[in-house]
Amino acid sequence: MPGACEIARPRMLASWLDRAYGRPMGTGNVVGLRSTAVRSSVALHAAMAVSGLIMVLFLLAHMYGNLKIFEGRQAFDGYSGYLREAGEPLLPRTGALWIVRVVLLISVLVHIYAAFTLWHRSRSATAGKGGWRYETTKNRRGVQRSYASFTMRWGGVVVGLFVIYHLLHLSADYIAPGGASPSPYQRVVNGFSIWWVVLSYMIALIALGFHLRHGVWSAFASLGTNSSVARRRVLNLVATFVALLILVGFLIPPLVIFAGWVR
Repeated sequence: MPGACEIARPRMLASWLDRAYGRPMGTGNVVGLRSTAVRSSVALHAAMAVSGLIMVLFLLAHMYGNLKIFEGRQAFDGYSGYLREAGEPLLPRTGALWIVRVVLLISVLVHIYAAFTLWHRSRSATAGKGGWRYETTKNRRGVQRSYASFTMRWGGVVVGLFVIYHLLHLSADYIAPGGASPSPYQRVVNGFSIWWVVLSYMIALIALGFHLRHGVWSAFASLGTNSSVARRRVLNLVATFVALLILVGFLIPPLVIFAGWVR
């Protein structure tokens, strides 16, 4: 006959699962544990981190491509054409480009879904008041909330809306301030010769910079790298460097074009 401790163990496991996943689970009902874990807040934070880092890598590659504007029209248009021909003949024309687009689209959708779900859970858990970040005596409200973390949600909305406009303008050529053109180089020059186009671009990039500053730090922290004071300092430096690099790298071309140094 099993002892009392052996009988109690399954009950203790079931009780722990009830508390961890927020729904009753009997000793014989552990089949849904994996699917429940996938929907857990920890998994959502990890998914949000990985999808965000994928988009950061794309931004770095995109920034590199934008800086080719200084090599002239032939180099810039040639680079644009290369992106459509990459992977041939193993892949059809624009095949590699569409793979990148699909990966990016999935990353964006996962990022938005995870962010919205975590925000909704936070609101539900606090009766609509939202969650406090960290307790501190340095802030009059009693919590530590940087400007970047406070504007993460609205910064993401601003960046998302701008990406739609950006694609319609410089990729699809459906919106053509300054004049439409089959040349990617000419579309960029035409657009950034107009002050309000440059201004809207700057506003979106500043929002992106704040979003990246906090987002890169949060991504690595969610993946378990924020394990000591020394590593926290390194994470802060990395996040600041990445945000400034992308901000400055994307700002240089429109400002230089607007100043008339690139035509």
